[in-house]
Amino acid sequence: MDQGQSQDILHRFLSSKIIGAKDGIMSVVTLGENPKKLDTALLNTITTNASLKLNPTHISDWTILLGALQDPIAQILSEEDYTLTPDLEKYPRTNISIPSNDQESDQGGWATKFVSKATSPKTDLLAGKTVALKDNIAFASVRCTNGTTATSWTPTIDAPVATRILDAGATITGKAACENACMEGDSDTSCTGPVHNVYAYGYSCGGSSSGSGRLVSSGEVNVAVGGDQGGSVRIPASMCGIVGLKPTWGLVPYTGILSLEATIDHAGPMARNVRDCAALLEVMAGPDGIDDRQPCNLPKRSYMADLDASLTDCKPLAGVKIGVLSESLSIPGISEPIVTLFHRAVSTLRDLGAEIQEISIPLHADAAAVWMCSLPLSGAPTALLNASTGRKQLHLNDRAPLPALSQDSFDALGPGAQTLYLRYLYLRHTTPPAFHGKCTNLLRRLNDAYDLALQSVSVLLTPTLPHPPSKLFPDPSSHGPLERLSRNLNLVANTAPFNSTGHPALSVPMGFVPARDDEGVKLPAGLQIVGRKFCEGDVFKVGAAFEGSGDWKTF
Repeated sequence: MDQGQSQDILHRFLSSKIIGAKDGIMSVVTLGENPKKLDTALLNTITTNASLKLNPTHISDWTILLGALQDPIAQILSEEDYTLTPDLEKYPRTNISIPSNDQESDQGGWATKFVSKATSPKTDLLAGKTVALKDNIAFASVRCTNGTTATSWTPTIDAPVATRILDAGATITGKAACENACMEGDSDTSCTGPVHNVYAYGYSCGGSSSGSGRLVSSGEVNVAVGGDQGGSVRIPASMCGIVGLKPTWGLVPYTGILSLEATIDHAGPMARNVRDCAALLEVMAGPDGIDDRQPCNLPKRSYMADLDASLTDCKPLAGVKIGVLSESLSIPGISEPIVTLFHRAVSTLRDLGAEIQEISIPLHADAAAVWMCSLPLSGAPTALLNASTGRKQLHLNDRAPLPALSQDSFDALGPGAQTLYLRYLYLRHTTPPAFHGKCTNLLRRLNDAYDLALQSVSVLLTPTLPHPPSKLFPDPSSHGPLERLSRNLNLVANTAPFNSTGHPALSVPMGFVPARDDEGVKLPAGLQIVGRKFCEGDVFKVGAAFEGSGDWKTF
């Protein structure tokens, strides 16, 4: 093509202004009247860094095509962001303070305290209830640590779940401590300090929603909101002797909550009984019109009314088919006292009228390993670099994305988050491009296996965790990452698979078991009830029936 032809093409581009509009899809929208050219040296730097060589005769074309971005970029950067604006008059927040000692923090449960109550609630569903928010949930003017000093952030928005809670008449009394970057199963990694188990000081509350578990268990609040990507609601629920639900993926909006990885993000209720758990879910559930995790046609359910109606009989589970997931009892290192408690719980459900059958899903045995390999490539950029491209959601632009972790940021992370980042670098360097896609396909196969099993039973049962809480390290930094993380080997074997598939999973307390290092120390253990997607009523019904059969603390 000679220079005259090139100039003719450029003239036609400029005279039309809009290129490719009739096709509906275009990469060049406009070149403008007087297109700016990209500096040739900059173009050379960009292509050299990408190991590309351009046709020398096309260089001028590319400086025009890329230079056309400069004015739109400047215009976009000058625009006011389109985000959420909190109504500080309707939802005031006062008495914001950071606890200065164990008494003020309830042995580490609180990250930040404040008081917020709507001036004109819409309902009274949570009237009189006090609520704690996990410290990865945005609440304007209140710091959000995410359990780490790697990034500092004070949000300017309120997460929709927080607004819904206030609209239901509750009082939010603070942010509950969470573990470092929400990537830990023990409660001694948060930047706000260790969180101690109510039943044995010096033992773990579980993570990453450690403070939420502690504050509900101790009675500091009636209910709390946790987050769950591998078990982070159900682990502390089990270890703290409370009820915790990971809802169906997409049922509760995750808008304004720090993401670990979109396909496994869940926010869920934590309470001392199933009915309060159902009440909090009822308030939080439903589409917000922003979060792309959510179906747009979710029906509104009255979980409390459904639950009350289902428990009127002396045999409340008559006709209910329950499957015992056999592979869940063969987790390497599973505690025999937990297995014993589990079988006792199954017998109790049978006495309540349930029809019990054993269900084998061989894929369950390897599911947590696939989850572990799937998470780094997509989760590390999201959780640690705040990258969220390709998503229709509220982007938290005041918490700016990072190109990579600095040394200081890496050092500020706990061993779980450091492991996630190093595994991300390792997998990106060593595995073929299709590796993450294959993990995703295998997890879909697991999903289909659970769905098939749930065609013959209403719910599946597993122990929530394979072993009791670990002892906290008085000085965690003096222990290496292998020692710290080894305390919880196979911890998420029965929880993480249901994050990947999105099935609802409820943990209810089923009794006490001895600590691994001291038989004289008794700690809670949980029963996990897994249901069909968007059938939270089924897991609540089974959980409440078991709860009503007797005081779990006597088991």
